[in-house]
Amino acid sequence: MTLTQLKYVIAIADTGSMNEAAKTLFISQPSLSLAIRDLETEIGVELFRRSNRGVVLTQEGTEFLGYARQVVEQYRLMESRYIEKENVKKKFGVSMQHYTFAVSAFVELVKQFGMDEYEFAARETKTHEIIEDVKNFKSEIGILYLNEFNGKVLTKLFKDNDLEFTPLFQCGVYVYMWKGHPLAGQEEISIDQLQEYPCLSFEQGTYNSFYFAEEVLSAYGYKRLIRVNDRATILNLMVGLNGYTLCSGIICESLNGSDYCAVKLKSEEMMTIGYLKRKGAAVSALGQKYLEEIAKYRDKNGI
Repeated sequence: MTLTQLKYVIAIADTGSMNEAAKTLFISQPSLSLAIRDLETEIGVELFRRSNRGVVLTQEGTEFLGYARQVVEQYRLMESRYIEKENVKKKFGVSMQHYTFAVSAFVELVKQFGMDEYEFAARETKTHEIIEDVKNFKSEIGILYLNEFNGKVLTKLFKDNDLEFTPLFQCGVYVYMWKGHPLAGQEEISIDQLQEYPCLSFEQGTYNSFYFAEEVLSAYGYKRLIRVNDRATILNLMVGLNGYTLCSGIICESLNGSDYCAVKLKSEEMMTIGYLKRKGAAVSALGQKYLEEIAKYRDKNGI
């Protein structure tokens, strides 16, 4: 296995075509095909499935591609630093469920380190995509929650993908709504009191199983349910339709404004919010600092 072969794999995956990849690499298509066949024979894994319409990665190929990108990127950093004598920006990426505190912690991280020497990426996305991002080295850290309902399913999925979950804090369940909601002034709200109002849930796409839902009590038989794709839409529907969603209770007025509140749900349900990373991989200095910023929001809310 050579660095050149890894670059070939990346080029083919990015273009979806042997011919197009060969053009970008300035080699002949037969030479490229032979190099990939030699690599597949050496590692005993089929990386691509070939057809008249092009090539697509196999499941094993997708995993291999994640490692290949990491190796090539690290080599590029070393080459730029020690051969070309250039200062290359260090990268840090995090994928997260729709938690305002996770975004706010990211904001503080960027403010502290600046963007002159660092390249940052924040991906507020679906649960399954968080797992895929960390698995394929797209993000160093993933922020999500486990509870009694989804814990066994997701923990097995983490293990199957060579990932590990570390708890950050445990909290109860809160109803997130705008302050003009008829129930906003109560100290606690029961699930029955919410029946006449639309529950707002983040869409999970192809993986729309209850186990991948961002909101606890996902299997509950809601009388009114609206699925949305982004946090801005949820906030708008809270005001326009007196909708609500379920959350950790940690809210950040600095980002969402002061028009919203979190009221405790009458439930024994608990959620454990934590971070996902590659098994055995050390968390970088930026990653550690990011987790410290999240811990500040935990401490500020007395959790």
